[in-house]
Amino acid sequence: MKKISFSEFGGPDVLQLSETVTPEPGTGQIRIAVRAAGVNPVDWRVREGQRQQTHPIELPSGTGQDASGIVDKLGPGVKGVSVGDPVFGRGFETYAESAILTSWAAIPEGMPFEEAAGYPSVVETAIRAIHEVGVTPGQTLLINGASGGVGSATVQIARARDIDVIGLAGAANQDYLRDLGAKATTYGQGWMGRVQALGHVDAALDASGSGIIAELVTLTGAPERVVTIADQSAPPLGVRFLAVGGDMFAALAEARHLIAKGQLHLPIEKTYPLAAAAAAQADSQAGHTRGRRVIVI
Repeated sequence: MKKISFSEFGGPDVLQLSETVTPEPGTGQIRIAVRAAGVNPVDWRVREGQRQQTHPIELPSGTGQDASGIVDKLGPGVKGVSVGDPVFGRGFETYAESAILTSWAAIPEGMPFEEAAGYPSVVETAIRAIHEVGVTPGQTLLINGASGGVGSATVQIARARDIDVIGLAGAANQDYLRDLGAKATTYGQGWMGRVQALGHVDAALDASGSGIIAELVTLTGAPERVVTIADQSAPPLGVRFLAVGGDMFAALAEARHLIAKGQLHLPIEKTYPLAAAAAAQADSQAGHTRGRRVIVI
């Protein structure tokens, strides 16, 4: 089978399309014929070696963690899913023609594989971030980088829970955020004043990594009311960095519920063929995304 792999840490150019053996699922795992793979910032951070201290990998390595596709083999002990079922979920080395998933759910009826691949990690991260900052209905969550994948998911999940949202994003994405139900304002000089003019901030999620952790702590009044998924310099300021983790099965179940109610939709900004994985990660790293980037197999 074909997959994307890298033999050294570095920029997008280290990614190579290679031929390799088809993986076999272990206990509690399934294998899918991949139809699409979600592109996440963690993918390029791992490729650069940024996660070696917390989540070390051995080289050479594949890349990618989210995918959708057709189940073609079950590992020992797997129940509730059958060969031939269309699923989406999280696993490892998903930029490939076949991949192993460790958590999964049935794709919502009528949803294209490309869209389904964009949900798993961003939805789980959004749910965990809301929980970690302790924001409750009637309070306001500020999201820095609100138009990207995690930001878009967090806006919608928070609004579904009756949490108010203020979203920071580029000028081109202001109407997009308002359509999702957020109050919106732009980055750049004077952003704190613009946020304060929109209302009191109870908690904050930094999904951008633009170096404003100290200001977010000031706005919320306490470092425990702020989390980041993008700024690894945050912990010395008392702010938690959320790495990959959490209950993906529960997150996928909530995603399916919200999708069915029309309360969650993640648009696909751009799709790429497998051979263009380097371009997909470079675009992800450049930011300014509205929704999701997806590799189509």
